[in-house]
Amino acid sequence: MSAAEAGGVFRRARGRTLDAFSSEKEREWKGPFYFIQGADPQFGLMKAWSTGDCDSGGDEWEQEIRLTEQAVQAINKLNPKPKFFVLCGDLVHAMPGTPWRKEQTEDLQRVLRTVDGEIPLVLVSGNHDVGNVPTPETIAEFQRTWGDDYFSFWAGGVLFLVLNSQFFYDASMCPALKQAQDQWLDQQLSIAGQQKCQHAVVFQHIPLFLQSIDEDDDYFNLTRLVRKEMADKFSQAGRSTCSPGAAPATETWRRLQRGRPQA
Repeated sequence: MSAAEAGGVFRRARGRTLDAFSSEKEREWKGPFYFIQGADPQFGLMKAWSTGDCDSGGDEWEQEIRLTEQAVQAINKLNPKPKFFVLCGDLVHAMPGTPWRKEQTEDLQRVLRTVDGEIPLVLVSGNHDVGNVPTPETIAEFQRTWGDDYFSFWAGGVLFLVLNSQFFYDASMCPALKQAQDQWLDQQLSIAGQQKCQHAVVFQHIPLFLQSIDEDDDYFNLTRLVRKEMADKFSQAGRSTCSPGAAPATETWRRLQRGRPQA
């Protein structure tokens, strides 16, 4: 199922923005709201882990379908409705160019089509979506299937920034694409400062850190050099919270709101 066939719910991130929201109407704070954050539906992971073959063992994903359906049903029952539903990466388990990817993608799209039409989907790329070392081809595939890999939107008076964190992990095969995101992010943060944005939230798959900005480099975080650079950038821009997908670090990120972290 292509993105077009899946319906507009999958293709709202275009031109580096999400047209589910009007930027002019949504820039102004009009009262409290909430959104739902999920991550790693990763159709195929459970079977792969159970067999110990994470590279090619994900040939079944009935459990993931069932769990995602339950999550969607619960979200659809919420009243008042959430502002949006964001999935922070690893949408399917099969890496680009590997078996089962097409089938996993089609099944996830089928389930996500049942999300209430009044609850926009915000889709973030993870390493299983664009590859551990992304290429122009894997990025283009994600864009065709799910929409832009990085973009921004205003909702409820808050600026939301969606980033492709694989560029921070290893962009050796697509340096120009990483540079483009870096320049775009600088522009977005500059605009936020000019418009005196009070709150900004960043969505990305790989967290900057798990417990402390000075922690050792690990599979589930970005390197110290990268996390320090990004933390400084966000802190200098003002108040921000980073919401990752691969592991929870949002509570730690709130410390950045109280001052610039030290090296």
